[in-house]
Amino acid sequence: MLFKKKTIKKNYDKESQRPVIKASICNGEQVAGFQDIHTGAFEEVMLIRSHDDLNKFMSTYGIEEKIEKIY
Repeated sequence: MLFKKKTIKKNYDKESQRPVIKASICNGEQVAGFQDIHTGAFEEVMLIRSHDDLNKFMSTYGIEEKIEKIY
């Protein structure tokens, strides 16, 4: 491929946020985002439809550890 799209690394506050996947019990929809450690507030970043979407989320934010799933 001649012109590959560059992935831009984005940052998040690792001291007060943690990456999580919020999953719906009813329909199985999954949303990746960040949960505030102190308040528990969830900030949505992207919809996860496949394993490729999850890999894209992890590479965009430089996440290497396993992501916890919350319901």
